[in-house]
Amino acid sequence: MSQLDAPPRRTPAWRYAIGMFGTSIPINMIKGSMILFYVDILGLDVRAYGVVMVIYAVIDALDNPLLGHLSDRTRSRFGRRRPWLLVGAPLLAACMIAFFSAPTSLQGMGLVLWFAVFAILCEAFDSMLNANYGALLPELFPQERDRAVANSLRQGFQLVALVISLAITPVLTTKVFGTEHSTQGFQITAIIYGAIALVVIAFMALSAHENPRYSTRERTPLLPSIWSIVRNPVFWTVGLTGACYGIAMALVLSGVQLYVRYSLGLPVGNALYLQGIVILISAGALAVWTRVVARKGALWTWRLAFPVLAAGFAALFFATNLVTAIAAGVVLGAGWSGMLATNDLIVARVLDADATHNGEHREGLFLSAFGFFTRLNGIVTGLALTSLGVFFGYNSGNDPGADPGLAFRVYLCVYPFVLTAVGAVAARFISVPVETPPEAVEPV
Repeated sequence: MSQLDAPPRRTPAWRYAIGMFGTSIPINMIKGSMILFYVDILGLDVRAYGVVMVIYAVIDALDNPLLGHLSDRTRSRFGRRRPWLLVGAPLLAACMIAFFSAPTSLQGMGLVLWFAVFAILCEAFDSMLNANYGALLPELFPQERDRAVANSLRQGFQLVALVISLAITPVLTTKVFGTEHSTQGFQITAIIYGAIALVVIAFMALSAHENPRYSTRERTPLLPSIWSIVRNPVFWTVGLTGACYGIAMALVLSGVQLYVRYSLGLPVGNALYLQGIVILISAGALAVWTRVVARKGALWTWRLAFPVLAAGFAALFFATNLVTAIAAGVVLGAGWSGMLATNDLIVARVLDADATHNGEHREGLFLSAFGFFTRLNGIVTGLALTSLGVFFGYNSGNDPGADPGLAFRVYLCVYPFVLTAVGAVAARFISVPVETPPEAVEPV
């Protein structure tokens, strides 16, 4: 029996899922602390921040399909995805450390350039990792029930990573390794997180058993592949609706520490409690949402999770202290958990249908194309932050304006509520392909 005829070795769900822990820690520290680090501490003007975010989102939208296409075309004895994971992990760790090592003497254009270069590099290597890691989910777990379990496990590992990279980070950076207004704590924390991420991603990549049959077909050129994807109407409907959720959570990740500082009037370290309860509720609810998926299907559950998430943002707007913010966070965590349990399953259905229709597995390119919508995060968060300067006078930590508390209520609550409410309505009108039998997506 040849290697291609032999059944693929089964990868334990937890061994695949733990990779999400490694991919989540670096990028969530970056997204969760970049505004605090560069704007509020180093004094980067929000208008410069907004311009950089737009540029980096455009660059990232262009390089994502290329990275995914190169992954699909890779042929090696180590598989298609593993080489990219093993290369991308140390590069992301190094760039994250450099991102949080900006000299305090930098000002003006020098600070803008440092921020722009390493923000773009961090996002590029994160995209490299996630396109390849995400492409393994439908390949390693072709049946939706197995896929739902693996996805819930990996989202659970992501939530553990979020506890560390979001909830614990403010304590490490402002109390353990640094102070409220210094940068040393960020650099030390980035070194620790980078080392953890590198070890975990390598452990996952070396234990993932790719299906050799998925890489035996002829490698199609880039432009015809992209053209066939953009002509798929489901790509646009699912991608844009999912972006409503993704952009909303990007706003939360980037603004929660300043919401705690300005809107609640508390030290940044108190973000630990708010973020911690949201993450714990999300983790605990994953099992419930997974059971709902098993009974009602991913699409029905996805449609339900959207309005629950929107309700959480509405409640958070009216919070006046840490206790009421945590109460709102319970609702927010429940809705977020539902989106974590379902959004990737909806995308995986689209990938399965594409493989069945075209006779080849190009999950890397397809996920990178979906990443185009994710890249809208950078544009929207940049514009949203810039709008705080226009409407509320918040330009930086040195020039916070007359009412920064209201400014970050709008940033963290109003903008995400509008996005998730639009997503909830749009999801009601979306249909996705039915579950594809595993044998139907295996190339012969």
